[in-house]
Amino acid sequence: MPTQKTTPRIDPLTMEVVELIGTVVARYHEEYEDAAAEHTLTGAQARLLGLLSLEPLPMRRLAQKLRCEPSNVTGIVDRLETRGLVERRPDPKDRRVKLAAATAEGRQVARSLRDSLDFAREPLAGLSTAERESLRDLLQRMLEA
Repeated sequence: MPTQKTTPRIDPLTMEVVELIGTVVARYHEEYEDAAAEHTLTGAQARLLGLLSLEPLPMRRLAQKLRCEPSNVTGIVDRLETRGLVERRPDPKDRRVKLAAATAEGRQVARSLRDSLDFAREPLAGLSTAERESLRDLLQRMLEA
């Protein structure tokens, strides 16, 4: 007798958690876009600059991290380079590869952008260290599933 695979019904608690996660993500994105606009950046430019403020990266890796086409990354880097926030440099490990890197001004803008994001930081500050660790661990488990 073949077994039928049934799709489990989503219980009300799961739906409530999904809705809350969606609301948190939407509010975070809205604040991020507003903060980027205050620095005359698009959200994509701000995300790319944030990544490059941590370390120089090849264009292909940036595209993977941003989940977009390498040609889109090239356009974003071009615009940030024109503003003096990003520069291209040869990869010391493979001179055929170009790395995009934040300039000193770009790192300062990225830092200012991060500092202006209160939505994620302030509500988390209301949680104890143990609660934040628990939340982090639960989110990591969800991502690993």
